[in-house]
Amino acid sequence: MNLALSKLAVVLAAAGFFLGPGPALAASKHKDPAPPPPTMQERFALCAACHGEGGVSRTPLTPSLAGQPSFYAITQLFLFREGRRANEAMTSVAKGMSDDDLRAFSDYIGQLPPPPPADTPADPLRMARGAALAQRHHCAGCHGADYSGGKQVARLARQREDYLLQTLRQFHAAQRVGYTQAMNEALAGISPGELEDLAHFLAHQP
Repeated sequence: MNLALSKLAVVLAAAGFFLGPGPALAASKHKDPAPPPPTMQERFALCAACHGEGGVSRTPLTPSLAGQPSFYAITQLFLFREGRRANEAMTSVAKGMSDDDLRAFSDYIGQLPPPPPADTPADPLRMARGAALAQRHHCAGCHGADYSGGKQVARLARQREDYLLQTLRQFHAAQRVGYTQAMNEALAGISPGELEDLAHFLAHQP
């Protein structure tokens, strides 16, 4: 049962309650009971189709949701719903969500365990350069000492490297604006090659 039908069922049930039992209601007692509403795990299957089982993405350029703070998740879902963040697939999914839906999905995402370590080995030289860049640009100041994020700030640690690089490039080119313009300002002056090292470093956090 989709969201619109669920709401209709609630309205009809309420109307029946206030009008009192009638022939139709009496007849309905002989029918099979309605199936229980889907669990959040079942509803999350829609997200897992792209973002992976347990929120761990195996799809290129698609982020892992696992381990993201619930406040960050609800902020992004709200931006998608309101058309303030551009992604055709996510906008299509989020535009029909109620505020309760946003809270339910973001709370569920916030309870998912973080992604496992990256499948590919880390390059020691790139890790060293990425660590220096992260320190120079004060990434830990917002994203935490272990880059796990918090509140409205995204978890970066163990995110897909290709998605991190794509996102860093978008912020760097001012093609994407976050909750604030902090990311655009933090990446000012950084070179394309440095973005690659930074994404590699964040994706391979221990």
